[in-house]
Amino acid sequence: MTEPSPGPLSDLRVVEMGQLLAGPFCGQLLADFGAEVIKLEAPGVGDPMRQWGREKPHGRSLWWPVVARGKKSVTCNLRSEEGQDLARRIIADADIVVENFRPGTLERWGLGFEQLREINPRLIMARVTGYGQNGPYAPRAGFGSIGEAMGGIRYVTGNPDQPPSRAGISLGDSLAAVFATIGVLSALHHRERSGRGQLVDSAIYEAVLAMMESLLPEWEIGGYQRERTGSVLPNIAPSNVYPTAGGEMILVAANQDSVFSRLATAMGRTDLIEDPRYRDHASRGVNMEELDGLIGEWTAAQKTDDVLEILHEAGVPAGRIYTARDMFADPHFAAREAIVRLAHPELGDIPMAGVVPKLSDTPGSVRHAGPELGEHNSDVYGRLLGLSDADRDALAARGTI
Repeated sequence: MTEPSPGPLSDLRVVEMGQLLAGPFCGQLLADFGAEVIKLEAPGVGDPMRQWGREKPHGRSLWWPVVARGKKSVTCNLRSEEGQDLARRIIADADIVVENFRPGTLERWGLGFEQLREINPRLIMARVTGYGQNGPYAPRAGFGSIGEAMGGIRYVTGNPDQPPSRAGISLGDSLAAVFATIGVLSALHHRERSGRGQLVDSAIYEAVLAMMESLLPEWEIGGYQRERTGSVLPNIAPSNVYPTAGGEMILVAANQDSVFSRLATAMGRTDLIEDPRYRDHASRGVNMEELDGLIGEWTAAQKTDDVLEILHEAGVPAGRIYTARDMFADPHFAAREAIVRLAHPELGDIPMAGVVPKLSDTPGSVRHAGPELGEHNSDVYGRLLGLSDADRDALAARGTI
């Protein structure tokens, strides 16, 4: 079996001081591509994510092994002067710091960006918060859900006759972490030329806003406010969820003129191609409900596998609406290693999403599931800082590590 690539970021050291998801997901992405990510956690309790999750077999979070994968866990009491000094010593030789505390918290601990860059001018610090590092809302507590609401995605998610819906995942936190990662990689490129690090300021509400397409000019220039539309795209047809004979649903997206022609042919309804109600993009948008009804009648008369085979053969984008069970059974997921399995001492083999994106020469890899609390104290405090066993025991006795 071929040894996995060490990853394109294997020469980088990251210190993660965040918790839950917004900061740690950034750390996860960097670890996936080989960075050494040293996660600093409160002694005795660790990141609250160790306890989060709906299902907890063996009393274990199923979220923690994923978001902490590939990282090293080190206990460090950042609220004590001694712990702050240990953090500074680790950061002095680091490339990147990732954190998601409320603005001003690290400054009070002597660990703010301006303070840290004095000891490490090459340091890049990614700060992920609800509202960013400045502005009137910066001091507020900001969870991902609030950022999703402020950034606009909550308002347009769900059915029009229902209150705004959650997407079903922590979308705002994850988006802010992805943008923080992009910022870190950009800052690394600049550091190659300048030799200087910089601050990466990723706000959850802005990360959500960045995904909102043409929402802003639609309002200011077009006088149009996007609303919740359920499963359809307004004036884009056909693009919807349709029933099949087995009581299942499929999604069909055939709104482009040429694709709609292929769909109509596959349905045995070539008459629809020249029908003035459906012959072009604008007409299909106006007559969306009637067209969806025709397509729904056709799909409902056939089994899911049969109708999908017809549509795939015709070159019409269509597919099942997957659950986790479908993903495990799908040969395409398997062929691309979209799901990887890692050994866990209590949970056995634990599946999780693979590394995205895939690089041809230096692909990332998931090296191990989330570590035990303080699992790497000896490695980091001993190897990196040169502290003896007696030194570490004394720090532990004082509650510093």
